Amino acid sequence: MRVIVVGAGVLGTMHAWQAVERGHEVVHLERESEARGASVRNFGLVWVSGRAGGEELATAQRARDLWERIGARVPDLSFRANGSITLARTEAELAVAEEALKLPDAEERGYRLLTPTEVRQANPALRGAFLGGLACTRDAAVEPRVAQPALRAHLEATGRYTFLPGREVRGVIGESAVRDDHGQVHHGDLVVLCTGAWLGGLVRELAPELPVRRVRLQMMQTDPLDEPLTTSVADGDSFRYYPAFAGPALEALRAAQPQPPVAAEHRMQLLMVQRRDGGLTIGDTHEYDQPFGFDVVEDPYEHLTAVAEDLLGRPLPRIRRRWAGVYAQCLDTTRVVHRERVRDGVWLVTGPGGRGMTCSPAIAETTADLAGL
Repeated sequence: MRVIVVGAGVLGTMHAWQAVERGHEVVHLERESEARGASVRNFGLVWVSGRAGGEELATAQRARDLWERIGARVPDLSFRANGSITLARTEAELAVAEEALKLPDAEERGYRLLTPTEVRQANPALRGAFLGGLACTRDAAVEPRVAQPALRAHLEATGRYTFLPGREVRGVIGESAVRDDHGQVHHGDLVVLCTGAWLGGLVRELAPELPVRRVRLQMMQTDPLDEPLTTSVADGDSFRYYPAFAGPALEALRAAQPQPPVAAEHRMQLLMVQRRDGGLTIGDTHEYDQPFGFDVVEDPYEHLTAVAEDLLGRPLPRIRRRWAGVYAQCLDTTRVVHRERVRDGVWLVTGPGGRGMTCSPAIAETTADLAGL
């Protein structure tokens, strides 16, 4: 078959990967010269620990295994099975971690509760103040800024993949073709639209009642830290934003320990992962009300810096860059992604929310199965 994939973010690239792996030819269109959205403005985390039990966890676990297999074939992804530690700085946060150990799928997630000494043995860079940490051995990381080019280079070597950047798709023709803004029509046997946070124009025409919203975040990256951060790191506020931790202990945490005003206003948690060059990617915030601001706000960065320094027990390296990003999130919390056949032979896949980097390989695998690839 000849498959037309629209959108070269991680979700679109993984759909192209699945099609080529199954022996098909792919024409891949991207309106920018490279993906510039949430697929490169993220942590590069393959995050299993906080996923909701059931389909979401199963998807994340399957995706994590796929990432590892793909990473073995594409070394530039820098796949690292580094695990994570979510640090508890208060008794209320520690109680949430202890309750997580009682989940029926705790072993499947690779949960283990660490004492402060065990935390420092597992990750010596963490020399700050905390009462313990919830470790998750299934979490991993890749390099988001190089992932798509690295995957495309591997696909191009097969001779069955063509990447066409700078092509915005303006229309879907019939059941198996698209027309780009150069006036060129690309014919295939199947069209997969992975348009990310671009929800207007063609997407609105094809799916006017799309149950997907846009979410804005702010993040930053430091100069290299002079020692390895051996795991990804989260703070106790992360418990508030991941469905796995819902329960009586979390409700008690919310009641007894409100977030600081700036963290509550910007719906913040701390996530921190070390890049291949040694720099730390740190975030993040969540903004839902549109229109989004066009500027970045300094207060959240100051909060993140203070929390990160408290956990590391030392000043952060110089902040090298700050950025904002926007991703698409499905409003139906029971689904990992919005997947819709908008016409025979034309599929729209969007709205994985903050799970896009984690779950994209498994999301693409399911689409390929449903579409008969």
